[in-house]
Amino acid sequence: MRGAGKLTRLAGALLALVLILLTSCAQIPRSGPVGKSTDESAGKPNNAPVFFPVAPRAGAGPEAMIEDFYLAGSGYEDDYAVARQYLTQASSVKWKPDQRVLVFRSARVVRTAVENVFNYELDLAYSVDADGIATPLPEGSKESIPATLTKVDGEWRIAEIPDGTAIPEQTFKVIYGAYPIYFYDPTFTYAVPDMRWFIKKKTVKAMTSALLGGPAPYLKGAVVSAFPSGMKLARESVPVVSGAAQVDLTAKELVDASNEDRLRMQTQLALTFRSQPDVINVELRANQDLVRVEDDGSVLPPVRDKDVPAHQIAVSNNDLVRYENNKLGPLPDIQSVRALAPRMPAESPVSQAAAFLNAGRTTLYSILPGQPARALTTRAGLSRPSFDRYDWVWTAGPGSNGATEVLAYHPAGTAPGANVPAVTMTPPWLAGRSIKEFRVSREGTRALVISELNGKTSVQITGIIRNGDGTPRDLTAPITLLSARAPDRGVWVNDTTVAVMKSSANDNVTPELLSLTSGAPQQLAPWPGLTALSAGNGPTEIYGQSTEGIFQRLGNGWSPQLKGAIDPAFPG
Repeated sequence: MRGAGKLTRLAGALLALVLILLTSCAQIPRSGPVGKSTDESAGKPNNAPVFFPVAPRAGAGPEAMIEDFYLAGSGYEDDYAVARQYLTQASSVKWKPDQRVLVFRSARVVRTAVENVFNYELDLAYSVDADGIATPLPEGSKESIPATLTKVDGEWRIAEIPDGTAIPEQTFKVIYGAYPIYFYDPTFTYAVPDMRWFIKKKTVKAMTSALLGGPAPYLKGAVVSAFPSGMKLARESVPVVSGAAQVDLTAKELVDASNEDRLRMQTQLALTFRSQPDVINVELRANQDLVRVEDDGSVLPPVRDKDVPAHQIAVSNNDLVRYENNKLGPLPDIQSVRALAPRMPAESPVSQAAAFLNAGRTTLYSILPGQPARALTTRAGLSRPSFDRYDWVWTAGPGSNGATEVLAYHPAGTAPGANVPAVTMTPPWLAGRSIKEFRVSREGTRALVISELNGKTSVQITGIIRNGDGTPRDLTAPITLLSARAPDRGVWVNDTTVAVMKSSANDNVTPELLSLTSGAPQQLAPWPGLTALSAGNGPTEIYGQSTEGIFQRLGNGWSPQLKGAIDPAFPG
């Protein structure tokens, strides 16, 4: 196969990606006759793309047939009607394009030793499964898709091909979008986003199906859904009629549910459809009959993207201080811990408890108002403490046998001299890893984990599984975020974004924003000697610390704030 021919075909196919401007909708009437019903157009932006693929070309060879078939796989209209023309009749019936999407940076067709069998070799950027769960992949990630061809009426056709499609990365970013579907924390107090990738013209139905299918694997056990397991759509569409998304569910489960549960279902769908401008409200239906949901005030809407308090805890003159409004002051009712040489402090977002490490990062201490500090654990290389909304303080380090352990303690409410409730977890995916950072998300269902194994750094998000009283029990197998560097510091910025960096007292440091909505890191402005990182509510409230003081992110640079304090951290 000649490279120039491939590039020509690829360019031609990409030029066929036409953005159709849809006519704008008038204001939806609040009275009068029932309006227009749409099954899959709900929520699509005005520039929702439509791909017009090329049909099979007479006389095309098997290599060109495979390339053109996968390029035609970007044409999702009419159930991939054009792409199916590249298949034999039997293969066209069996092929399920929506099982997965392989998103490639580059691709080529390679002959195998078996006659009429070829491999479509991909350098993968993402893999997206049938539920829209995307896995970003580093450069150099390879996969080969086998294809068996045969001649039909003198023309090559594909007789055997795995389910799914494979499309170029740039095409994928135009056709697909990242959308959050929402679940609840176990107390139904907070909304937790679960990012999925869907075709932009098919979002409402896809979102609903994904929501009914349950959370992504890394969130299973950490979040809950108002929808019982096994509940399904009663029909394969979600019409939107005059702004109302009509979600038609299997009757028995919906009718048997309490009004409180139905209200939570409706709220969960409304949160999920927030990104869809054509959807104004949600109707629950059972076999097309409207099911009444009474909002009697018994269910409060969940908090989305929980805020943290505006102040920070820090260390100044070798003691704990509060950093607020660009000034330093004492922590209320907290005794001096200067004799313990505190570093890397944390403050609870729900009580006045604080925690910190000693200078050697070998001992974790907690301190409560009116009480002296107490040692919680001693071991080598502890990670900076992090409080969750249940008032547990977390750290990680090697156990007595060298295995990596994640530790959680609950000092608040514990009398002096009494044993502090403690939990030790040894998730198998952390075996052999050295944890550099462990930070719990603001709603308490997830944690950012930065760890190193054999010199290779991973940035991951894990789910936190708890008992009914909030006591931590386990961590889920995580998802991995791609970073351009090997960070050793990280903080939550909001419910879908973390900031990370490779700290250095001597070199320029370039922090990055890693988003669950995108595989590409966003680099912030470099700054010399950054050794600590903190974040408040959103990307504008990111702080860095060097020997020159504390700096706040300002546009594409950093603005000096304060000297004399180190290791700042917002509550959490």
